[in-house]
Amino acid sequence: MRQSIEEIRHFFQSNPMVSEAELAKFAADERKGVQKLVQQYEKAQHKKQVLRDQFARMSEFEQLARAQGARAIAGIDEVGRGPLAGPVVAAAVVLPADALLLGLNDSKQLSEAQREALFVAIEEQAIAIGIGVISPQIIDEVNIYEASKLAMIEAVQKLAVPADYLLIDAMVLPVNLPQEKLIKGDARSNSIAAASIIAKVTRDRMMTAYAQEYPGYDFEHNAGYGTAKHLAALASKGITPIHRKSFAPVKKYC
Repeated sequence: MRQSIEEIRHFFQSNPMVSEAELAKFAADERKGVQKLVQQYEKAQHKKQVLRDQFARMSEFEQLARAQGARAIAGIDEVGRGPLAGPVVAAAVVLPADALLLGLNDSKQLSEAQREALFVAIEEQAIAIGIGVISPQIIDEVNIYEASKLAMIEAVQKLAVPADYLLIDAMVLPVNLPQEKLIKGDARSNSIAAASIIAKVTRDRMMTAYAQEYPGYDFEHNAGYGTAKHLAALASKGITPIHRKSFAPVKKYC
């Protein structure tokens, strides 16, 4: 007695890897429902292979560093240069050589749900994660570019496993470690992409918490950027302790 379509659907759901023989058996089934399940499986497998290939391509810089003797390669990125409020946050992430994080990419290219899922996966697989947070007050003192450097250095210093090689998104750090500056590194290196996700999710959660402390500025949605609602709140309510006073248009309300 042949299996029902519902039984075959359950089989595909329960078996992420179907053998060629089993797939051929289902492909020979003339029922449209079975044919649809086979097509869905093949499409999903193709998508996974594309993501595996992408992950392999984005491992190139890590592989080159390992070939030179590096063992703890930290990818580093920051978020929060442009907002009018909140800290700048950087992350340093050391991934194992056998890491596999399908869908890993520049955090700006991912949905919130994708970032949250990858955040958990990165925490599970990473050898070490360090986070650096530089306050609006320090940003005002030293400028945002220097503050971004400070956040990155702090992130490296907070790694539980010391890094012996750095891959940095568009920056060179004044630290005594071999390093490589990669333009658009968060789309070229898995380690930097992982750091961008850790930094982005961390900062977004901080801004959501600040939204409770300073209601009306819509920080939970704009993350401190100068949206229309944020600018309107600045005009009507003034600045908060987390606003960057050196940034226009904040400075005119100081």
